[in-house]
Amino acid sequence: MGEEIDRRPEPRLGLRERKKRETRRRIADIATGLFITRGFDNVTVADVARVADVSVNTVFNYFKTKEDLFFDRQDEMIETAGHAFRDRRPGEGVVAVFRRRFFEGLDEGSYRTAFHEGSEVWMKTVSDSPALTARSRELGRRMKDVLADLLAEETGAGPDDIAPRAVASMIYAAQGVLIEEIAARKSAGETLQEMREDVYASAARVFDLLEHGIGDYAPKPADDR
Repeated sequence: MGEEIDRRPEPRLGLRERKKRETRRRIADIATGLFITRGFDNVTVADVARVADVSVNTVFNYFKTKEDLFFDRQDEMIETAGHAFRDRRPGEGVVAVFRRRFFEGLDEGSYRTAFHEGSEVWMKTVSDSPALTARSRELGRRMKDVLADLLAEETGAGPDDIAPRAVASMIYAAQGVLIEEIAARKSAGETLQEMREDVYASAARVFDLLEHGIGDYAPKPADDR
């Protein structure tokens, strides 16, 4: 699923574990290529196994479901959501850290922002498949839950306090709107360079709304009569 998700140094692995990881990655990469080329619902696990030159049982040894082949780094994505909050800078609030990370993602062309070549193809593959769409929503929910739990722990919120869940939902909803807009513009034929200025301005506007509130947004004009 794009670039490495967590840049922290990993513990050294033995030869067997390295080979298992390489096999898993190769199967997932082959599967993703098939899904994007043919459509997720038009590819079977047997197709993936045949192209990867492994047995169907081997595929299922590494991936519990067909959807897991596409979202092969979902666990890392969920863990990263927690790391982002835990590793925030002193005095940095939750909106500020996600704002900073989003702009860093834009600078890096990260999968997290869809500001990279091929993002529109990836998202179309998801939207064309009910199964992938459902999994994507579930993944988003799990990421929000992780952040909400951390916010509740950090602030001492009780189980009936809705604030942590509301804040987590607003942050991920805002990011989702930005990602969808970037992918839509890519699908319409714009290059990353052509949309760059607008994308950065839109991200700043969205995070400004999160940071400063929407209470004075869109008031009804005064009656001139």
